[in-house]
Amino acid sequence: MEFKDYYKVLGVADKATQAEVKQAYRKLARKYHPDVSKEKDAEAKFKEVGEAYEVLSDAEKRAEYDQIRALRAAGGGRHSAGTGAGMSDDEASRQFSDFFRSVFGGGMAGEGMAGSGFRQAGASDWGRSFSHRGQDMHHRLALFLEEAVQGVQRTLKLDMPAADSRGQMVHKTKTLNVKIPAGVVAGQRIRLAGQGGPGHSGGAAGDLFLEIELAPHPLFAVDGRDLLLTLPLAPWEAALGAKVEVPTLTGSVNLTIPKGSVAGKKLRLKGRGLGRNPTGDLIVTVQVTLPAHHSTRSEALYRELAEAEAGFNPRKSLEKGL
Repeated sequence: MEFKDYYKVLGVADKATQAEVKQAYRKLARKYHPDVSKEKDAEAKFKEVGEAYEVLSDAEKRAEYDQIRALRAAGGGRHSAGTGAGMSDDEASRQFSDFFRSVFGGGMAGEGMAGSGFRQAGASDWGRSFSHRGQDMHHRLALFLEEAVQGVQRTLKLDMPAADSRGQMVHKTKTLNVKIPAGVVAGQRIRLAGQGGPGHSGGAAGDLFLEIELAPHPLFAVDGRDLLLTLPLAPWEAALGAKVEVPTLTGSVNLTIPKGSVAGKKLRLKGRGLGRNPTGDLIVTVQVTLPAHHSTRSEALYRELAEAEAGFNPRKSLEKGL
């Protein structure tokens, strides 16, 4: 039995709207109508066009046909496409009708128009001739950085394909309780075996892949497995050195600021980043910050500092370039 590509028969794309399908059918029906057409194969073509429209104009029939067409494209079908090279018009028309009945049953109710003579098929005789594994599904899952580091239990409600009682493909809401392990990173995929699209004719279900995304954080930026933090320091902390409290995703730690730290200096806290084996680091960048207002005493001290460090020129490197 030859597979029939109804989209090619009507000359429309497989994503064509119902309006486009109807427009294409009307155009071809006028062209091949036996009462007006001078084409020698007009009657056979008219039947082909009518059968194609019968399927593609009906949402349920089209969904079932699309499933079979997709399975065939993936290697499940055993017959080549086309109307049957080397066959006469009558043979091609009869073969086409055999294919139609094997998928949808019944017979034509009129000259290629929709009618009550078609049954609503479940898994078709033609479709039952092979089994096929279900489609793998993909879903992006956004996590807070704290959840990525510590792990989290999530309840997901996903719109997933499923087979109804007649074997037709529909979309249903599926609820899954998912445990995300500690140490996941952006782009990592978590495989949930058998939670994807349903198999066909006894084939195994596909898998569901959760792709991890990380939501923006108010303090930390992400660079691969490393976390980046800008740490404001007072001028005297940078100049004299200090021990300051630094936030991490698993609690605050004390960080030693070396004496004479300058703006832009980077300090590394090992193992305070993301992931497992290896775990990234927390990279702290020093930012020297001045108070918004100074007291009279503070200004006097700055003047003393300016006199004591009169030989220091922070713009010396700029002058060399002039």
